[in-house]
This record gives sequence, structure tokens and C-alpha cells, in this order.
Amino acid sequence: MVAVAMIITLYCCSYSPYKSTNKVYKQQAKGYASTLRMPLTPVHIDSVKDITWWAGTTNFNMRKPNLVVIHHTAQNSCDQTLQTFTVTRTQVSAHYVICRDGVVHQMLNDYLRAWHGGVARWGNLTDINSSSIGIELDNNGTEPFDSLQVRSLLILLDTLKHRYNIPTPNFIGHGDIAPGRKVDPSAWFPWQQLAEKGFGLWYGDTSLVTVPENFNYLQALRIIGYNVKDSSAAIAAFKRHFIPADSATGTELNEGAKKILYSVMEQSL
Repeated sequence: MVAVAMIITLYCCSYSPYKSTNKVYKQQAKGYASTLRMPLTPVHIDSVKDITWWAGTTNFNMRKPNLVVIHHTAQNSCDQTLQTFTVTRTQVSAHYVICRDGVVHQMLNDYLRAWHGGVARWGNLTDINSSSIGIELDNNGTEPFDSLQVRSLLILLDTLKHRYNIPTPNFIGHGDIAPGRKVDPSAWFPWQQLAEKGFGLWYGDTSLVTVPENFNYLQALRIIGYNVKDSSAAIAAFKRHFIPADSATGTELNEGAKKILYSVMEQSL
């Protein structure tokens, strides 16, 4: 946690090229804080006596994220991405942006709702933005991810996992929650390396796996979390995540792919 604190750029202590948008951030956060401090308005119901006092409960806390969604920026530099996320007209944002050299920019408080998931679904969750942290990696989607960038990501994920008690299966990609609409992070992304550190699911020796004769691969995808309304898109998303070397060969599942799917499904149960 100390390491990630050293990596994250702290704009409050030095000159920032985003001074004007940082001011807007503070104003918006202040507005939300003012709303939270306001006493609740009594609910008026016909034929029922109105109350003139308020009983505020003492039992509450902040909502905490339970999901991490990883993206690639599909842009050509960190500066370009930071500009995109600080322009109102784009209507898109993320909690963190990690540059190719490993520098981490935290753009939004973890407890606030970023606009990064869009129309998406994971399991029964349909409002992904309300329960997740969005992390963008500076990568155009056609090249490997830099080792310094991945190192910083792993440190950040370790911090988030312990801070919010995020379950191991809940580290996923944008393409997983929006199959057919999004493909990030690309097939270049090292999901196995993340899983080995406890961030996301993976599979072991599939030579030891026996797939049942009546195996329902769509049900298996659904159990993992995929939206199978478009079955071809769901299969493509699964292969991009778990079988990247085979992700460009269509949406068919051969016997080896079925073993991998069955193995990952069992871990999800």
C-alpha cells in the first residue's frame, strides 16, 4: 500500500496542468457533500399526521466497490486519455489511469461513481458503474502491455483488494461485461499473470479435466458471469480472456476450450 501511494501522482502538492478541471471536481464533490449533510424531508401521506422532527439513524457507512473492471484506453498516450476524461462532452471517466511507464493517476475517489462501464452486465449486476472501480491502461489495443505498467497495476489491485475485500473472481475486463460491444483489454492483456496473484480466475492442468457429456456451455458462461444473450459474443469474450491465442479463430469451442470453460466454471460455483 505504501508503494502504490508513492506511485499515485498527488496534484494537490504541486503544479497541475489540470488546475481548472480539478477546481470543478472539488466543486462537484462539495455539492454532493452538502446534499448528504441536509436533513431528510418528512414524507407526506394523505390522512396521516405529518411529523415535525427527524430521526436520523446512527447505523450507516459509505458504499464500497465490489468489482474491478480493467480497460485499455484505445488512445495513444496518457495525456490524451487524461484530456478525454476531463472534458465534459465525452461523458466518460475512470477511477485510475495507468501510464506505460507505470505512473498511476487517480482521477476519482473510489467511493464515487465513475462512468466507465456503459451498457453492461455481469451475472445479475446491470448497473456496473455503481458497484465497481474502473482502471484504464494506456494502450491502443494492438500491442503488448508494458511490464512497468503491469507491475503498477498489480500493486494497485493488491491495495484495492485488501482495502475493500474484493473477491478474487471480481477482477474482470470491459469486454467481459459488454461482449460484442467492447473488446478491452485486448488479447494482449496478461490475465494469467493477474490470476496467479489472486486477481481473477484461471485454470490449471486441463488434461485432468473431464467434461460431462451433457455439458451446457452457455449455462457455464452464464455461471461465470457472462451475458449470453448474444452467445457468439459471449464465447468470443471468454476466449479473449482465457484463451487469447485462440481468440481470433471464431466463436466455436473445441474440446480443449470446453475443458477450460468447465474448469473456470467450477471455480465460480
